[in-house]
Amino acid sequence: MFSSLLVRRLAAECGFELAGVAEAVPVPESRYYRVWVAAGMAGEMGYLKDKRADMRLDPRSLLPSARSVISVGKLYNTDQPYSTHAATDDRGWVSRYAWGDDYHDVLRSGLERLIGRLKAELEAPFDWKICVDTAPLLERAYARWAGLGWIGKNTCLINQGMGSWFFLGELLTSLEIAPDAPPPDRCGTCTRCIDACPTQAIVPVESGEGPGWALDSRRCISYFTIEHRGGIPEAFRAEVGAQVFGCDICQDVCPWNRKAAVTPEPAFGPHHMSPPLEELASLTEEEFRVRFLRTPVTRAKYAGFLRNVAVAMGNSGQAKFRDALERLAGSSDPEVAGHARWALERIELAAVRAP
Repeated sequence: MFSSLLVRRLAAECGFELAGVAEAVPVPESRYYRVWVAAGMAGEMGYLKDKRADMRLDPRSLLPSARSVISVGKLYNTDQPYSTHAATDDRGWVSRYAWGDDYHDVLRSGLERLIGRLKAELEAPFDWKICVDTAPLLERAYARWAGLGWIGKNTCLINQGMGSWFFLGELLTSLEIAPDAPPPDRCGTCTRCIDACPTQAIVPVESGEGPGWALDSRRCISYFTIEHRGGIPEAFRAEVGAQVFGCDICQDVCPWNRKAAVTPEPAFGPHHMSPPLEELASLTEEEFRVRFLRTPVTRAKYAGFLRNVAVAMGNSGQAKFRDALERLAGSSDPEVAGHARWALERIELAAVRAP
């Protein structure tokens, strides 16, 4: 067994701002995860509920020889304003994590470099498996046990010195490495994320010794605008605001992000931060694919993205979007057309109410 100090040094050399080690064993969070899924809070995200749900409970289901989980964090924050301070007016808002290139590729490349450094240092062969988001693993839980931060009330991993704007990745390995320890929870009595959520998606739960709050995907703007297929529930459409892909509000208002560190990674630069809504509404499917190629935005799919754009236009209340919405109302996709009609009604209502 060797110290995690070596891991942190090598990870830093590979471009990761955070790194630590946890044992490759089930963690208490696996029990809370089961409760969360059983309560229906995963919404329609089948990959969180099917046979992969059980795989998430033990890292050795992914690598039977695993003894350690090396967890890394890579900053994606930039020096651009938060959504809670930015003027959108006639623009949509894209979640900060999707402003640049696809993080999966960036993190995987860094973890591959880390494997090479470990092999050079240790010489003895070892088994390994890279995990970046798509693998069935409770990433935030293992990051917490690896000492990278605590899990906030908004369910994000928060690092005391650097905030919460991190992508997480893991290296499962057969190496036996002395594990780190989780830091204390420093959210205290703060409820800013809970109070700021437009749809009240951060809900209280009773889980014994577990967390007191959980994220109910069925009320979450990020879920509606990225993962959800079909119509955004009408009861929540007005609260979606100008969000066309994801939502950062619960992180924007977090006190630990007031002085959050900024990434030096050029791949995460703000290329798709706040595009004009009319421009987005006019994109053909091919133009959508080209514009957002190798970015997380394609996760929403073309029809889902236009649905989101229509809702944002309706929430703006601006009459200048009528023509664009009329075109979307004629879409062959029933969800795009239906949300465009809803948006037109919102604009008409705003016109009636105007002084």
